Amino acid sequence: MEIVGIDHVQLAMPAGREDEARQFYTGLLGIPEVPKPPELAARGGAWFESGTLKVHLGVDPEFRPARKAHQGLLVSELVVLVHRLRCAGCNVDEASVDGQLRAYVSDPFGNRLELVDTRS
Repeated sequence: MEIVGIDHVQLAMPAGREDEARQFYTGLLGIPEVPKPPELAARGGAWFESGTLKVHLGVDPEFRPARKAHQGLLVSELVVLVHRLRCAGCNVDEASVDGQLRAYVSDPFGNRLELVDTRS
């Protein structure tokens, strides 16, 4: 027996702010929204998926943003995405770790995301 991968990542979000999630995850990051299964849709939240990338947001009535814990998303043209995020008013910090460009941004709810350039 061995664990062979990650099926999805779930982040928490406050209730009633799905439109903000859509604007950020689809509008800025470019990850399409997919319908949640009917038995889960009533709980709120939203799912964003593209190929093997699956980011799910679930409503937490006692929501607190994940400011240290984070997901690392691979980005093929990080410089372009960083520019898009900054033009949208997002605060983006950049760093190079072992020669690989990385950027850090928070979603509309304060959850930290690490964006990792696949080309460096």
